[in-house]
Amino acid sequence: MTHTVLVTGVSRHIGARVASVLAQDPDISRVIGVDTVPPPSLMRDGGISLGRTEFVRVDLRSPDIAQVIAAADIDTVVHMSLVSAPSRSGGRVAMKEHNVIGTMQLLGACQRSATVRRVVVRSTTAVYGSSPRDPAVFTEDLEPHEGPSHGYAKDAAEVEGYVRGFARRRPDVTVSLLRFANFMGPGVDSPLTRYFTQPVLPSVLGFDPRLQFVHEDDAVEVLRRMATEDHPGTFNVAGAGVLLLSQCARRAGRPSLPLLSPAFKVLGNAVRRVGLVEYSPEQLRLMSHGRAVDTSRLEATLGWKPKFTTGAAFDDFLRSHGLRPLGGMRT
Repeated sequence: MTHTVLVTGVSRHIGARVASVLAQDPDISRVIGVDTVPPPSLMRDGGISLGRTEFVRVDLRSPDIAQVIAAADIDTVVHMSLVSAPSRSGGRVAMKEHNVIGTMQLLGACQRSATVRRVVVRSTTAVYGSSPRDPAVFTEDLEPHEGPSHGYAKDAAEVEGYVRGFARRRPDVTVSLLRFANFMGPGVDSPLTRYFTQPVLPSVLGFDPRLQFVHEDDAVEVLRRMATEDHPGTFNVAGAGVLLLSQCARRAGRPSLPLLSPAFKVLGNAVRRVGLVEYSPEQLRLMSHGRAVDTSRLEATLGWKPKFTTGAAFDDFLRSHGLRPLGGMRT
């Protein structure tokens, strides 16, 4: 059976990679990539080759996305267009509109479609929040003690609510909701990867949080499988193991600067205003309490495990940025 796949967020690195790998699948007849700006591969500075992916400029907040789905007889939608940090031009309001209103419009178009049979949505483990009362490891069915109340995590929690509502209204559609740990790898540009490239790594005094990463290669493979196979449900996606923030600093060969929590907040506000690194309230909580998730449901369902552990994913990121550890044991 041939498929026609719509991928949102193709101007961003992971979205472009997903569109590229799906375009290489002979069982997929068409791949249509949508975003508000053209992917880098269509611009002068080059980028990931999208192969036979057809690009359509669409703002998900507009009803135009329904016309794209209807005109192309889309049967599979891969929604990658969640923004994790506000742009300097649009700010937090535009980010929330893009994430939440854009998803509402997309799911509304899918609900009215007679052809859509599979929907895959990128979410984040940030929906679990970060709290001193959290369990050691989150499974998909556990509720956080303190749900997210800021930024990207709050947007993702709202998006998940709309996705669950869509799944109830369209039980004939296979809906896969993927909660990814922080992406890590050579091509990933995120608030967290920018944090680790700083010459000094501020930390919250008295805390050494556990962190989990998922390598971009493994993230793309999970998305490819979900887009071409029926695996309904909610799944955590992360590399095996955890790293303490102190271990990350040693691996990166970066000195750590422990700060009292109020000082960390002041520093975060200062660097955020000048557009250097995003120290959001949710990142402050992550840097204090950390987060770890269980991935056994994903591995049992797919019969597959990520190739990169959390540590290996971080090491690959370090190598790609020319960051070499200054001694210390590898774990």
